[in-house]
Amino acid sequence: MKVLLDTDIGSDIDDAVCLAYLLAQPACELVGITTVSGEPVARARMASALCQLAGRDVPIFPGAERPLLVQPLQPRAQQAEALASWPHRTAFPAGEAIAFMRDVIRANPGEVTLLAIGPLTNVALLFATYPDTPGLLRGLTLMCGAFTASPRLSHPAEWNARNDPHAAAIVYAARPPRHRSVGLDVTLRVEMPADEVRRRFTHPLLRPVRDFAEVWFRERPVITFHDPLAAAALFDDGVVGFERGLVAVELCAEGAGGRTDWRSAPDGPHEVALRVDAERFFRHFFGLLGDVDDS
Repeated sequence: MKVLLDTDIGSDIDDAVCLAYLLAQPACELVGITTVSGEPVARARMASALCQLAGRDVPIFPGAERPLLVQPLQPRAQQAEALASWPHRTAFPAGEAIAFMRDVIRANPGEVTLLAIGPLTNVALLFATYPDTPGLLRGLTLMCGAFTASPRLSHPAEWNARNDPHAAAIVYAARPPRHRSVGLDVTLRVEMPADEVRRRFTHPLLRPVRDFAEVWFRERPVITFHDPLAAAALFDDGVVGFERGLVAVELCAEGAGGRTDWRSAPDGPHEVALRVDAERFFRHFFGLLGDVDDS
């Protein structure tokens, strides 16, 4: 499967975990990476570190730094401070991310799955500027939204949608051949505490991730596998269960910008994740990035 990854690697640690998974997944042809949100070049450097460690020459393009209309909520890529120990590129093409996305999709009609795991600014700019691109995709998979009630949801809007609600509205209005979302209400069921991460992240591709994670663990003692779950759903149909319906993005309500409202509809344009097999996910994930001797 040809996968184009759009990521805000460097904020939540799960983006780096997701990229390591994609690089280890033999069924994945990673055709490019675009970065989004504050300090996109620093984010590109983090992606480069993982690609270099994997021996992969993946095109990487820094994308939009700011949301379309709202004020930015994540202006920094904090985990980039852990890059010193890992070789990486330092220079990247400027201002070319959207054109790169367009070119990859047009060059491979019906073959590229766009996996977007950050704020949707780049994807919205792509779809708004080049309206043919959604229809040329194989499919679109988002780590975005929250679609069912959960006592653990601390805000009415999931973080990626909240960071750029207008971009989310544009992307949910698009009609690619398959439009899938793995939301926060499902991903919150797939977590691992810091001590277990330190013990189990011994695969070579996870060692830089473990370093990045130490920055993350200063504020949170757990990793939630939001983005890796969305990626795994591309390659294992049994990890996540989807249902079809219609998603609307809230833009106006005070404090609720980016809230994703979903209603079931057999002929709806969107598929949202409602179920997850957490044990199967971890077997799948560590089957590729399994524990190894760290000595």
